[in-house]
Amino acid sequence: MRFKDIEGQRVLINHLTEIIDSGRVSHAQMFLGPTNSGSLALAIAYAQYLNCENRQHYGEGSELRADSCGLCPNCRKYEELMHTDLHFVFPNTTTSEVTSKPCSEDFQAEFRDFLNEYHQYGKEDDWYTQLGVENKQGVIREKDADNIVKTLALKSYEGGYKVVVIWMAERMNRECANKLLKTLEEPTDKTLLLLVAESRDRMLSTIISRVQQVVVPDMGMGLSEERRMEYARLFVSWMRLLFKLEMKTLSDWVEQTAAIGRESQKRFLQYVQESLRACFLKTVAGIALPGELEFGDEKFDTFFPTMITVNNIEQMNQAITDAMYAIERNANARITFMQLSFTMSKLIKKR
Repeated sequence: MRFKDIEGQRVLINHLTEIIDSGRVSHAQMFLGPTNSGSLALAIAYAQYLNCENRQHYGEGSELRADSCGLCPNCRKYEELMHTDLHFVFPNTTTSEVTSKPCSEDFQAEFRDFLNEYHQYGKEDDWYTQLGVENKQGVIREKDADNIVKTLALKSYEGGYKVVVIWMAERMNRECANKLLKTLEEPTDKTLLLLVAESRDRMLSTIISRVQQVVVPDMGMGLSEERRMEYARLFVSWMRLLFKLEMKTLSDWVEQTAAIGRESQKRFLQYVQESLRACFLKTVAGIALPGELEFGDEKFDTFFPTMITVNNIEQMNQAITDAMYAIERNANARITFMQLSFTMSKLIKKR
């Protein structure tokens, strides 16, 4: 991945290339930002630029000050994600093929296919779908930490930097995180640990204090048009049910939503939060960005925003945040969505 292939983030990219060119490379960094920000793609492009044998520098006025060449042996191997000194660690779980004690090493081929299919912008729920474990959540375990320590202790095959990219680093369990502390404090020569995370709140403070943070600006939710339409239909049907609270129909909706998998449930609730925010802005300030309040139902698009006011928006937002927190911690999805529905029904009538 070259920097030129990443949408936006030009200011950050120029800062990163300047740091590498000046020789001020921190051995442990955390690229912190949502998946759609390109945080993983940035981390891989950063490692490629670091190992490029013929870095390209552009003149004044160019959007990018520099980039990897894309042609040298190291770049070609990075482009194929097959460089011998590039290693990936990521959330993993048992599957039909790996039935016990899984680790990232068991799924390297599948993960590279995932990166290629989604151009390094795939979301966590996309990864679980690829593995065929949509209703499970992956973990980065102590065994992964052992492999990282062993990998970084070895000599570089190609003579450049050994790079370990830990994607969704907040999925490290406590045993894994604690085992990496010494490596973060006392790295071997020419090694680079790149943590890619969406939330620092779910990480041990001892990890955060040992890495240099690179904050990657949000580029929006990044939903595909197909996924956005799917969530819009789910959202409209849910909001309508909240007015009548017909238990049989609501139970059917809850069952449908509980079946989409935890990562999709969280993404849907994020979509709901963004939609409610857009409705609130429309109500109080008359502001609506193109496409924000188009849910595929003209009558709903016109009427529903008036239901979101100063009297309920904060409580709605908190209720959804609490539901996402519960789902994150493997709470029963049916109970979570049913309780949230009762709360939202009361609030929506509070306008």
